[in-house]
Amino acid sequence: MVLESLIAPKQHVSKSKALLIGFIFTSTAILLSLWIFQDFASLAMVFLTVLAAFPFIYNTIKIQEEEDLTDLSEKTILKDHSKALTTFLFLFFGFVIAFSVWYVILPTSMTNILFKTQADTILNINTRLAPNVVNPLRVFSVIFFNNLKVLIFCILFSFIYGAGALFILTWNASVIGTAIGNFIRSNLAQYAAKTGLAQIGAYFHVFSLGLLRYSIHGIPEILAYFTAGFAGSIISVAVIQHNFQTKKFGKILVDSSDLLLISLLLLFISALLEVFITPLFFG
Repeated sequence: MVLESLIAPKQHVSKSKALLIGFIFTSTAILLSLWIFQDFASLAMVFLTVLAAFPFIYNTIKIQEEEDLTDLSEKTILKDHSKALTTFLFLFFGFVIAFSVWYVILPTSMTNILFKTQADTILNINTRLAPNVVNPLRVFSVIFFNNLKVLIFCILFSFIYGAGALFILTWNASVIGTAIGNFIRSNLAQYAAKTGLAQIGAYFHVFSLGLLRYSIHGIPEILAYFTAGFAGSIISVAVIQHNFQTKKFGKILVDSSDLLLISLLLLFISALLEVFITPLFFG
């Protein structure tokens, strides 16, 4: 594939390049979805983004799994895993920014088609949380266990499909991008109503606020999903390559267990931030 060839499988990818690649993958998927699959664009754009990113994700995971078979210490391996996870995180940011930007700049008639399923998902989530809004602990419980369910799916999809969690994460990126885009549009409308003109500075200010609102709790949450998916993928690749028949498979299990524990801790922290910290700044 042309898009796939933008990154060499064993080449170290910088954060900025991962961000740019994520943006290009998603933008291409959005344009193709509007052009070819307009009636199913909200899901087609997610699928096409996954299709473009899958080879890069899978090859990176394969390299990380091979490190588990070396004599490196667990601390060194986890440190190296963190570099790969950071790259994945910035790739995800590229997805989110692309979804947000296209939501803002496309006509409403197009965004209603392109982000229809994502908007329905956000509405369902808000409806489910509404009865518990006066009870922060109840909200925390709903959010944490809902996110835990997503994390379990990430593990299962990664184990079954190798890098299968990428579909769930890309879907989440599209939902977050829709929420950010809607936040930006709504606030820009308020700026325009007050000043009579939406100035350039207002665009940057509102866009930054939109990203910040969801980044406070979103970064540890998405990192938790990636870490859990990473753990499942490492085991999946090991089984495919028959490494489970070697003595070093135990080391792979230890490494995956450490990643799962880290993902659970990150998920707990993200739920705390979403319930008790984000509302302090954005109400």
